[in-house]
Amino acid sequence: MQGGPRITHIDDVPAEEMARFRFEDGHTASIWEKWIELSPRYLAFWNNWEPGALSPEHGHHGDHINYILQGEIRSRDHVCRAGSHIMLEYGDVFGPWVAGPEGATLYGFVAGVGWSFAGDPDVWQAWLDEHGAVSVPLPMPKRLPPWRRAELLKQRTTNWVED
Repeated sequence: MQGGPRITHIDDVPAEEMARFRFEDGHTASIWEKWIELSPRYLAFWNNWEPGALSPEHGHHGDHINYILQGEIRSRDHVCRAGSHIMLEYGDVFGPWVAGPEGATLYGFVAGVGWSFAGDPDVWQAWLDEHGAVSVPLPMPKRLPPWRRAELLKQRTTNWVED
């Protein structure tokens, strides 16, 4: 217990580039994330997806919500536009996703340890191929605590490089 509310303004949290994709025409699209709260018990985050940014099929070790604040993300089966609430229970898998033509801004929360796990790597590769994209290696995010850093390095769908 911390004795009262912890209040954080989104403008006070630095953004980390979590994924970058290069497309056949040479342009790139990234997903930027701000960790509003990062703890071994939960994760609260804000995402900004540039138009065309992609996310693999994946799940989390904890109940997980995403709320679309602006724009839209699309999967094969769903178009989630502003106002959409996505609920996944522990272990559910969702995606792959692509941001719409205006990009997307999301708020998310994962209860529990929150580690993500990869879905089917063949599904991800087919999604990248369909969108004419390749994942670009990025340096590991700077603000990660050691327990989170180790887990990100284990993921098969990330393209992290140690700096």
